[in-house]
Amino acid sequence: MGGASVTTLVLKRLVSGLVTLFLVSLMVFVGTEILPGDVAEAILGQQATPDAVQALRDKLDLDRPAIERYGLWLWDFAHGDLGQSLASGREVSDLIAGRLGNTLFLALTAAIIAIPVSVGLGLLAALYEDKLADKSITISTLIFVSTPDFLIGYLLLLWGAVTLGWFPALSRISDSMSFIEQLHAIALPCLTLALVVSAHTMRLTRAAILSVMNQPYIEMAELKGATRQRIILYHAFPNALAPVLNIVMLTLAYLIVGVVVVEAVFNYSGMGRLMIDAVSKRDMPLVQACGLIFASVYVALNLTADILSLLANPRRRRPK
Repeated sequence: MGGASVTTLVLKRLVSGLVTLFLVSLMVFVGTEILPGDVAEAILGQQATPDAVQALRDKLDLDRPAIERYGLWLWDFAHGDLGQSLASGREVSDLIAGRLGNTLFLALTAAIIAIPVSVGLGLLAALYEDKLADKSITISTLIFVSTPDFLIGYLLLLWGAVTLGWFPALSRISDSMSFIEQLHAIALPCLTLALVVSAHTMRLTRAAILSVMNQPYIEMAELKGATRQRIILYHAFPNALAPVLNIVMLTLAYLIVGVVVVEAVFNYSGMGRLMIDAVSKRDMPLVQACGLIFASVYVALNLTADILSLLANPRRRRPK
């Protein structure tokens, strides 16, 4: 298939991603709209006067139709105007800027640990399929896949911070800390994320490699007397790189979005903690901005994985 056809397929994926973002933005807005109670009264408290409540309603345009407020919010967001926080009065973009950097630092550090380990374990499990190493790795990953993120976090907190005292119970970082000090501070939440995503990534990597082992050219290599180790390392794994790359991108997407629970467990100053605090304070502009940013990152990384898989695998470009 020619380059123009590939370009068309990529453009279709991009349009699909934009449509998905639009639908997600609608869900985020509706989700905050259907929360029980009056937003202005919830923010000001029960002691607020009717005049104060009405003034806040006017400020938030709560008397306008919901569809009109949604359009204005989406237009402002597309132009980089995230509004003001109702709790602090600061610009939402200023509040998010530092927290987003902290979340990316935690997620990328976990990715640097988790991705090589999980891909290596997946390769090892495929290499020794149905043997002790494969069964041990599979059972271990099944345990972590079945355990909720927050429970793993609390167990690591009990072990690393309370029992051994090696790591801080509250994972807080600042610009005044050295890089090593920051790594020490995020050790437990980073390990929590790494354990969770490694289990998923390892299982998917193993499945991707074993699916390639069913191809005719693998059978030909076996008939020529090639060992299983050589077949997997030099034939199966290189040809499984496209789905493995797709798995890696999805892992990154999960890491960045999945930090919400882990940040809450370790009281880490990231986007997830910021969003939870905003929900508790009914800070709607901040909640909406955090929700849409998380969704945008997740959709963008999934879209990147889909496009890379499309470019790497010619069979996906064939018309059905």
